[in-house]
Amino acid sequence: MITYENWDKSKISSFLNSKPDSLDVLKWAFQEYKDEIVYSCSFGAEGIVLIDLIYKVNKHAKIIFLDTGLHFPETYELIEKVKKRYPSLKIILTKPKVSLEEQTKWYDEELWSHNPNLCCHMRKVVPLKEALMDVKAWISGLRRDQSPTRKNTQYINKDEKFRKIKICPLIYWSWEDIMTYINLNRLPYNPLHDNGYPSIGCAPCTHPVTDSMNLRAGRWAGNAKTECGLHQG
Repeated sequence: MITYENWDKSKISSFLNSKPDSLDVLKWAFQEYKDEIVYSCSFGAEGIVLIDLIYKVNKHAKIIFLDTGLHFPETYELIEKVKKRYPSLKIILTKPKVSLEEQTKWYDEELWSHNPNLCCHMRKVVPLKEALMDVKAWISGLRRDQSPTRKNTQYINKDEKFRKIKICPLIYWSWEDIMTYINLNRLPYNPLHDNGYPSIGCAPCTHPVTDSMNLRAGRWAGNAKTECGLHQG
């Protein structure tokens, strides 16, 4: 098994040289890690595609959602629809140990507005780190065209942030590819995508996008912040 500790890219070179597609990558991942891999899903459009692809490979896969307590109602409604469509998947809502009430007591109201990095760290990074403690690898829906910081993402990555192996099956998919797959397969998806929200996170920090060339421009708009911290070393 390839782990963070014994990472050697040459061990996967033959597989990568075979020019695998997204399903091939998922099949390899579940064969390699079996029960020691989890998918961290935000339930955006990419997430819905990955859930459908994962279901074709492993109908009992474990999927976690970082439930910050600040998501749009539409996101929670979508999760319930997905649970009904894929009843055998293990979908777990992972909550921070620090409640919103405690966070407000310690840092005043709306921490996300004056210190979004700390808010993301407490409500997303720490919970994911805890969720990954008992696995060797995790799956992410990162795509290269989402932002400049993601343009070099590989199918199989050594994740320095969480000291795990990170699998990214959708790196070559475009936004058009994602929505075409959803529509062709009649998959449920967040209706906010039809209202100018290509990237959906917590409600206070997500706004509609007018720049079609930057699909993540609506995240932390007006702030230099571009990532929540899950994909930064």
